[in-house]
Amino acid sequence: MAPTLKRPRKQRGAGAPDYMLTYGDMVTLLLTFFVLLLTVAEIDGYELRLVLAAFPGLGIQSGGQTLQEGRLAELGNTLEALPSMDRGRQLDRARQTAVSLFQPEIHSQQVRVTEDERGLIISLGADTFFRTASAEVDIERARSVLQRLAQLLSSEALEDRLFRIEGHTDSIPTDPDGRWPTNWELSVDRSLAVFRYLLDFAGRDIEDQFQIMGLGEHRPLFDNDTPEGRAYNRRVDIIILSEGHL
Repeated sequence: MAPTLKRPRKQRGAGAPDYMLTYGDMVTLLLTFFVLLLTVAEIDGYELRLVLAAFPGLGIQSGGQTLQEGRLAELGNTLEALPSMDRGRQLDRARQTAVSLFQPEIHSQQVRVTEDERGLIISLGADTFFRTASAEVDIERARSVLQRLAQLLSSEALEDRLFRIEGHTDSIPTDPDGRWPTNWELSVDRSLAVFRYLLDFAGRDIEDQFQIMGLGEHRPLFDNDTPEGRAYNRRVDIIILSEGHL
């Protein structure tokens, strides 16, 4: 009987198994697909934060590691229904509305719309809306913006919100013998001037939703050593306060 020949065993090469190549290509294509979707989509800030929060999980629970519905599914539905989530969506909608309302002024840098831990901030450039070295509003230039701002703040969507008006100046001292001896007085009076016009345009019904502050030169956005920085620092911020700052 002829001896049985043994087939030599195929030597396994170093590195990842062959199927990982196909898997890696698939994951790359999926990633590219979702990046393209995000690139052309209008992203809702609240929904994006909700998606990102799902990856590390909720609290001590881990999440984002399975395709199966876990114990936190109902908790997620409950969180969606909480008033704070609805208020977060309100702030996002207010941001979208503000960007739309003030698009021409944003383009010309007369108005800035930003967000931070305080809430949604609508900044009015003092050089555009106030007379030089004064707390008097240049109403001929500011009327349209203040009317649109009053329309936003008095809208039904923001009826349970609080608003803060913060006046800011640059670091150049005022005339100590003048009407505003310090930047503190100037910043407060500019806040009050904006407040009065907003009430005139929106009505007294929203008066108790406001807080008025003057911060002088102590909260600059940019370096006060340059003319451009000082121009940005001279501003009045109207803030739609977030949940933690009500």
